[in-house]
Formats: sequence, C-alpha cells, structure tokens
Amino acid sequence: MAIIINLDVMLAKRKMRLNELSERVGITQSNLSILKQGKAKAIKISTLNIICDILDCQPGDILEYSRDKTA
Repeated sequence: MAIIINLDVMLAKRKMRLNELSERVGITQSNLSILKQGKAKAIKISTLNIICDILDCQPGDILEYSRDKTA
C-alpha cells in the first residue's frame, strides 16, 4: 500500500490509548485498529477531521504517501 498510517505514532506522542481515542471519536476500537494497521480501505473525511481535532494534529501527521508500494 502506498499510503502509510501513522496513527500509532500520534497516539504515542499524545500519550493516548486506542480505546480512549475510540470513545472520543465515537467509532469502535476494532475499526480504529484496522485503520492503525493500514488495513482500512477508506476513511471518511469527517472521521479524519475528528481524529485530527482530538489529537491536535494535521492529516499529514497521520497519513503519509510512499511511492514504494511495498511499504
């Protein structure tokens, strides 16, 4: 996949656990886990907006593009 998800990095920087983010965003912990593992097929802009608001970050802090499709 060419898109790398750095959600775990942002969670660590904010000293927040996945279950706390899940509760605050309003989506299941398993859905956030799928996103964190890079297995999600899509993410709603509204969900990304809420995540960025809660983690006080930019979308580019969570999503990274890599030309190497094996990343």
